[in-house]
Amino acid sequence: MAAYGLYTHIASNKFRSMLLLGGLFLLIYVLVYAGALLAEVFLNSDRSVDFYLRAASGDLIAAFPWATIAAALWIVIAYFFHQNMIDAVTGSESVTRKEQPRLYNALENLCISRGIPMPRLKIMDSPALNAFASGLNRRQYSITVTTGLLNALNDQEMEAVLGHELTHIRNGDVQLMVVAVIIAGVVGFFGELFFRMFTNLQWNSSGSSWSSSSSSSSSSDSSSSSSDSKSSGGGAVIVVIVAIALIVLAWLLSQVVKLALSRSREYLADAGSVELTKNPDAMITALRKIEGRGELPGATSAVMELCVDNPREGFADLFATHPSVQSRVDKLVQFAGGRDPGPLAPPEQTSEQPAEEREATSSDQPPPLPDQPPSLPNKGPWSDAAAPAGVPAAPEQGPWGPHR
Repeated sequence: MAAYGLYTHIASNKFRSMLLLGGLFLLIYVLVYAGALLAEVFLNSDRSVDFYLRAASGDLIAAFPWATIAAALWIVIAYFFHQNMIDAVTGSESVTRKEQPRLYNALENLCISRGIPMPRLKIMDSPALNAFASGLNRRQYSITVTTGLLNALNDQEMEAVLGHELTHIRNGDVQLMVVAVIIAGVVGFFGELFFRMFTNLQWNSSGSSWSSSSSSSSSSDSSSSSSDSKSSGGGAVIVVIVAIALIVLAWLLSQVVKLALSRSREYLADAGSVELTKNPDAMITALRKIEGRGELPGATSAVMELCVDNPREGFADLFATHPSVQSRVDKLVQFAGGRDPGPLAPPEQTSEQPAEEREATSSDQPPPLPDQPPSLPNKGPWSDAAAPAGVPAAPEQGPWGPHR
């Protein structure tokens, strides 16, 4: 499907994503087949490879409806309770217009401008600079921002981040990613289950089933059993290796597909934010401030995959959930006409500070933002910091005029 503009890119991306999601669901049946292979090996000893493959195929056909029902039930449970699990992991709490009037109004204005239902607004108490959207239907949609992000971004930058997360909801990215995480979780759960079953049976049997059966066959017919035991024993080993390879391959593909779905949608969310706010510079400077400072302590990988930026790196970018901030900024400069101020300087550590204190500081909280020029204010107007003594507090300028 060729894509020429923003909306055709969104439609094309949805089509490819649904194909990938269908392939991800098929990996469940690959795992069922691998489990059937292992079961046949331990239930029927000294058989040929062809017998194990045909028997496992019959088991797969018999288990097909049950595997489908189990996977659907898993998805239904996550559909109703995934938001509660996310809130429990992150500790985020809903806020009202009275508690966060300016942040609430910014999100509401973006929703009104495009006729989008207002999602819930939540705050997570964390010094990290990050935000994420979650939910599978209109009653569950929510956007969560950290307190560190509120303190670091100005009005325009915060509006750009809200537009980014709102675009994820508009494009259906949130539902797709949650379902992908759920299905990948099914693949990972059953893959680990089958692997543990295999290792436990291996340790418990210690090869007694194969050896006992081979000894009994040798007592009946020594001339024919030697060749049969070699072929059957070798067949069992080959089938076990194939089953383990299928389990590993299914898990790896589930992770790659899930992460590919996430990476392909971040560029469109950045573009959607620019479309909503008409301010590419704000999205760029917000990304530069968030870069390297978005780690949420204690958050699971599933939560980090939903965030604006995930600083957790993957092997050779194969397991990276997000494109790099630099590549995202380059796209905004190239296609939206934004201006890139460049990466923010890393925080400097003095040599007088003990190494233990430096390690504790770096592990407990994200690196502080360095001093910025006026175009990149270090302290955002979303916090209630007081003006220095003797200096009159000037009204802060927001996207809709001075704040009163």
